[in-house]
Amino acid sequence: MNFKVPRGTQDILPAETWKWQQVEQIIREVCDVYRYKEIRTPIFEQTELFQRTVGDTTDIVQKEMYTFTDRGDRSLTLRPEGTASVVRSFIENKMFGYPDQPVKLYYSGPMFRYERQQAGRYRQFVQFGVEAIGSNDPAIDAEVIALAMDVYKRAGLSKLKLVINSLGDTACRSAHKAALIEHFTPHIDEFCSDCKTRLDKNPLRILDCKVDSNNPLIASAPSLSNYLNEESVAYFDAVKGYLEDAGIEFEVDANLVRGLDYYNHTAFEIMSTSEGFGAITTLCGGGRYNGLVEEIGGPTAPGIGFAMSIERLLLAMEAEGVSFEVAPTLDVYVVTLGERAKRAGAKVLSALRTNGLRADMDYTDRRMKAQMKSADRLEANHVIVIGDEEVEEDVVMLRNMATRQQEKISTAEVVQKILQADKEG
Repeated sequence: MNFKVPRGTQDILPAETWKWQQVEQIIREVCDVYRYKEIRTPIFEQTELFQRTVGDTTDIVQKEMYTFTDRGDRSLTLRPEGTASVVRSFIENKMFGYPDQPVKLYYSGPMFRYERQQAGRYRQFVQFGVEAIGSNDPAIDAEVIALAMDVYKRAGLSKLKLVINSLGDTACRSAHKAALIEHFTPHIDEFCSDCKTRLDKNPLRILDCKVDSNNPLIASAPSLSNYLNEESVAYFDAVKGYLEDAGIEFEVDANLVRGLDYYNHTAFEIMSTSEGFGAITTLCGGGRYNGLVEEIGGPTAPGIGFAMSIERLLLAMEAEGVSFEVAPTLDVYVVTLGERAKRAGAKVLSALRTNGLRADMDYTDRRMKAQMKSADRLEANHVIVIGDEEVEEDVVMLRNMATRQQEKISTAEVVQKILQADKEG
């Protein structure tokens, strides 16, 4: 049988995982500086959690979720995004009772959406995201945005554009919703079936429709900015002020609405402006979600967060020509000649690894020349050669691969000899 990786997924091989590890290390370091702590939630949740939070009129819920019924006849869904799970955990574990608020969390892991595969977009993909829950201060909005920008800058990206908008509070959105319904109703037959469904439930989603994006009625639709009340305008002005104070450049885009129902007030996206990056330039998106905690049974706890695709971050780094650190070389390669030597070599190998040295040996009984080629290919700093003579004398032949000098060293002293050589050189 000829099995292949499922459509929309990928194997990340060792040469690439090293790049992922470097990016993940950057994320951990930035989050530590900002005092965001890691949370790990299940890969699947009750289906209703995503229906209630993401919104039953969104493409994610209607078309993209991987949903199944388990043996207890429960409907479960592989998580399509991270915020819902984090908010559920925030409520279930009573984090709202923590003495320090807001609770600052970050996550990183696989998400699942059934959509057409494109460059940097898969059906199983990895998202890093942060959530700050428990504060309605515009300063925390700016902090969350700054954290995302810092990750990209630490990763070596410079061709970035931050776009922000205000979606207003509940009152603003209700007034805007009524205006949109009035605007689209006379011509709704011109739109796709999804837009017809969204008209009464969430007409804002029509503005984000991929099928009807060129319809002139979308361009002429009432702007949300015209329905912002004084409180929402003041909040948005404060967010912009904090961003300016931090030296973070941004553009205001009144058409930015984001794709999930739970957003209100601040919404933002970070895009790549690098040439050749592709038609889809968005790297990261997020916003404020006051009311989401209450929606699924928790107390009043306003929040804000974002999610970024690791796959798209790596593509952006490639587009900008960002170089990665070279993978660590092998400290020692053990060459053995014969069965007795292999037993002795395995013992030395264990001692090397116990002392933190990256070490390996041959396991296919190849000739010495082939083993030495492996040592070169693996860029080993040192090679230990053990044959029958070395076993008898309880020594090893130690070769420095940079200088090509070699000497006999007692087996008991070879580990310290290598550690000392590495320290000096």
